[in-house]
Amino acid sequence: MVALALAVTAFAVLSASAGAQEPEPPPQANKIAPDVQQAIEALPAGGRLPVIVTFAEQADLGQIKGATRARRLEQVVRALQETAKNTQLPVRATLQEQRFAEGIANVTYFWIFNGLSMRAAPEVIAEFASRPEVRSIELDETIPAPAPAPALPPAPSASPLSAEENLTIINAPALWQRGFQGQGVVVANMDSGVSVSHPDLAARWRGGTNSWFDPYGEHPTTPADLTGHGTATMGVMVGGDAGGTDIGVAPQAQWMAVKIFDDQGQATSTAIHLGFQWLLDPDGNPSTPDAPQVVNNSWRIGNTDCDLGFQLDLQALRAAGIVPVFSAGNTGPGDATSVSPANNPEAFAVGATDNADQLWADSARGPSACGELSTLYPEMVAPGVDIRTTDRYGTYQTDSGTSLAAPHVAGALALLWSAFPDLTVAQQEAALLLGAVDLGSPGADNVYGQGRLDVLAAYGELVASTQLSLTILDSPDPVDAGATLTYTLIITNAGPSAASAVTVTDELPPEVSYDGAGGDGWSCSHAGGTVTCTRPNLSLGVAPGIAITVTAPEAGGTITNTATVSGYEIDLDPEDNTASAETLVRSIYTVYLPAIFK
Repeated sequence: MVALALAVTAFAVLSASAGAQEPEPPPQANKIAPDVQQAIEALPAGGRLPVIVTFAEQADLGQIKGATRARRLEQVVRALQETAKNTQLPVRATLQEQRFAEGIANVTYFWIFNGLSMRAAPEVIAEFASRPEVRSIELDETIPAPAPAPALPPAPSASPLSAEENLTIINAPALWQRGFQGQGVVVANMDSGVSVSHPDLAARWRGGTNSWFDPYGEHPTTPADLTGHGTATMGVMVGGDAGGTDIGVAPQAQWMAVKIFDDQGQATSTAIHLGFQWLLDPDGNPSTPDAPQVVNNSWRIGNTDCDLGFQLDLQALRAAGIVPVFSAGNTGPGDATSVSPANNPEAFAVGATDNADQLWADSARGPSACGELSTLYPEMVAPGVDIRTTDRYGTYQTDSGTSLAAPHVAGALALLWSAFPDLTVAQQEAALLLGAVDLGSPGADNVYGQGRLDVLAAYGELVASTQLSLTILDSPDPVDAGATLTYTLIITNAGPSAASAVTVTDELPPEVSYDGAGGDGWSCSHAGGTVTCTRPNLSLGVAPGIAITVTAPEAGGTITNTATVSGYEIDLDPEDNTASAETLVRSIYTVYLPAIFK
């Protein structure tokens, strides 16, 4: 719906610039989603409409650069909460005015994105749309739970205490043999709940008030699941061998859960926003890193179109280091059958294959309705046909669908987290995609994505990779014209492997004069305005700095220095490989005063 509203706005602007004669709609009309406007027109007198209000100002999460997962998570939560607090104070005061007493109800404020939900009369919606701080007003949708799978008998066990075939296909047991079974990792699902008494799941629940959230208050303290869907997805992630075979990808991981679907099988946008928000700070204390490392979402909204209603939530999860894994949808076999939020640019969509690596007929295909030109849909595929997993009442079920494929990827991430405890989102995604087994036509496509999950190969990609980053420190501003200016380049290798053939290239500002460069263990040279420094290897940690000295130009102004670091090994997260520094140069003026003689 957001995409449609933006498209309408863009069309109005383009038409006006082309000299169209139709008047541009009032600003508030552009902020109200079309389905909200339709619902208002059909609303009986005195009625209220459930809506989501998003404010224009949102937290700048692109600046979060915490050195560890715990630090990044805290910075993300505090930035989100601070932005919401500062923006929403005057709105809260306005809504408490007497004139709104009959026009609003059920107001819920969010901080995972800067916004609120409420049941509002049409005149209240119109007033909010006229406020400059409001970006959009969308419908608070009601979303049905995934349809229950056909009642099939559980698949027979191949042999006592063997892994199910879907796990061996993705090489999960090979990671177990290396000692990585998800220990020290917490996974979560946003689903219909989890049967906490199941023998394969009971001991793996993290427990406590920060490990279960029911936004409807129907099961406030103890996990429950009335349909079995969430129990099935959790079993694929962390199930054990109580039923005679290994059924979970990461059997030593702990779990937590959000019951986004109520006991009637319905979810609201408000409840889903609250669920994402709770996942980032379950205990209400940003200083305690109790968010999960992995979140699985086997649900969708609407049909095969683009709905960006949860895009800001997914951006917040990614900023905190969490890959939002989504089932690609059971809307195939046609092309362009992507669903939301899986087709949002921030989501990691997973399609389904059988144990012979053939695509499941109903698995959704790309291209994405959200126009992800630089990506594919789905991102990858995983086993999702005849999957044996946990069910209610301590039993087991055999189901098929992308809902069961996605938790294979989520469980695989838990294994990678247990091997490498501080992965970035870019590292997680790159490892999965580079390690995928190519299926179908050679190369990536809109059927299998990058290919079928292979967690052992993903692990290998991480083992052989580095994470180099570069920071430039310059002399304090301002620097006098003609004075010596020093750039200090700090190179860090966050691993997991040592780097070899490390090269730093610094493109000096053309206005400066080069004086010299060097650093312990570095060999530096200068040619044509470029400084190149190399070293044969760099172990994990911070390397000795490189100092580059230049003479500031005679003319004043701002000059920019840019440097890049690279190594022989693949860097799965190259975002921090380049850095820049701007320096203000202060001109020196000579003032001649006339001599006065007496």
